[in-house]
Amino acid sequence: MNVLVLNSGSSTLKFELVRTDLDRMRSDDDEKLASGTVERIGAEAVLTLRVAGSPPRVEAVGLRDVQAAVEWILRWMASPESGIDIDSVSSIDAVGHRVVHGGEMFRSSVRIDEQVLRALDETVYLAPLHNPFNLRGIRAVGEVLGTGVPQVAVFDTAFHATLPEHAYLYAIPYSLYRRYKLRRYGFHGTSHRYVAWRYHRLVGIPKHEVRIITVHLGNGCSACAIDRGLSVDTSMGFTPLEGLVMGTRSGDLDPALLDHIAAKEGLTSGEVGTLLNRQSGLLGISGLTHDMRDLLAEIREHDDRRAGVAVEVFSYRVRKYLGAYLAAMGGADAVVFTGGIGENAPYVRGRILDGMEWLGLELDSDANEQAVNGTAARISREGARLAAWVIPTDEELLIARDTYRLVVGEA
Repeated sequence: MNVLVLNSGSSTLKFELVRTDLDRMRSDDDEKLASGTVERIGAEAVLTLRVAGSPPRVEAVGLRDVQAAVEWILRWMASPESGIDIDSVSSIDAVGHRVVHGGEMFRSSVRIDEQVLRALDETVYLAPLHNPFNLRGIRAVGEVLGTGVPQVAVFDTAFHATLPEHAYLYAIPYSLYRRYKLRRYGFHGTSHRYVAWRYHRLVGIPKHEVRIITVHLGNGCSACAIDRGLSVDTSMGFTPLEGLVMGTRSGDLDPALLDHIAAKEGLTSGEVGTLLNRQSGLLGISGLTHDMRDLLAEIREHDDRRAGVAVEVFSYRVRKYLGAYLAAMGGADAVVFTGGIGENAPYVRGRILDGMEWLGLELDSDANEQAVNGTAARISREGARLAAWVIPTDEELLIARDTYRLVVGEA
């Protein structure tokens, strides 16, 4: 089955074309035929296109909206010059969509129909910066490919639907939870779920025996406590702002700061929200950049003090969450790093794990340095009581597999 995976944003569209079936899934031999990103939709869009075995190709095309972007991608994939091994648009058997928020209604991936679309409309208030654009992608595919091509929604929040009440409730009047569903939902669930699955395959244990803490570190960051294969706590909350320090997000802070900043700076609540989401985190502390690679270069080349402080605050916050989740779970078998920073920044992993020897986590410095560029590897010393791993995430592959299972009835 050829599954097109889409992640639709406000002015961007990411896609991947995956060939998969049960035999390929069992042997972990799914075939990634093509992928790409469309940026600046609504103007002169920039398309970065990748086909397996070929160098990336960049094009500029005028695309008025998401539907136009979907139409262009499908024409390109079916054209001889793309070099993709499909005959035509009709060779797309199903489409899987990343949907950020499923609320309490969607606890797992779901095949999309009119009833599901109506229910998704009701979740827009929970993720107004994401869900409306995810929905545009779904409707655009329906317009272009018609109702004969099945579509599936895979939710960032779904993996965390197993959080117990004591982990997802905030200590605010319970009536507010009942009326407005104000609770911790968690995000990055597709990544955490994939990494937990990959860990079970690498270590060779049943999924229900997986007891790990996964740490997704990229521009967005989150930690997840996974006990018996289920998410039992996670650092992001009602929105992706809570938890770890991120590229431009503040993570945890005193809620009283919001009114204080608004009063001192003369900002509206919306402007304070923008400051905390887009001007804080690594960017806010360093005053330089949100990109960890650039911060590490500044530290190496110029010994920049604020860059160093930003990295230390970032690492310290992750270390605190690891300690909290180890306490909450009564221990774990491994800490697993993923995401752009988690997979490619040995220095940051080392700073996070520094001083955790008393917990039985002894870092293998050589293994840590070598675990970059898509390498799945154990980075703790052989025999360490608490292991540390680096496992690259693959959210698109998980979405493609969920789509296949739901379409063929294997979910």
